[in-house]
Amino acid sequence: MLLLLPAALPMAARAQRRETPLAEPRPSMDQPRRIVVSLSEREPERAHAVFSNLINIQAFYGQDLVEILLVAYGPGVRHLIAAESQVAERVASLQAYDVGFVACGATLDSLGLGPEALLPGVEVVQNGLPEIVERTLMGWVHLRP
Repeated sequence: MLLLLPAALPMAARAQRRETPLAEPRPSMDQPRRIVVSLSEREPERAHAVFSNLINIQAFYGQDLVEILLVAYGPGVRHLIAAESQVAERVASLQAYDVGFVACGATLDSLGLGPEALLPGVEVVQNGLPEIVERTLMGWVHLRP
């Protein structure tokens, strides 16, 4: 029994988590962290994985200290089309927690669809990738989980 105890100690030490330090300026209600997230894949499993990341980010910072915007483009737009979405309930749930959703207008044009085809509350921008570029230049952090 005594031989097993020392072997267990390194495992216990590895299980400890260190606190993530926050950079200055720390997030506040007036200056929340702003994060734009890309979604360009069509598979529902991929969308669910990205959505789980959004929940984790919001849980870390707190809903009032982070602004999250998901930009869907290419095949990822299909998750936001009402007639096709297999993740509509998750989108609505995230919207209830102030996560924003934007669809690429160029992708919608290529599909012959307009904004009315989207899930409620989803906004349309002219083009998804430039939206990400411009938000990044405005200080948003771009994540592609």
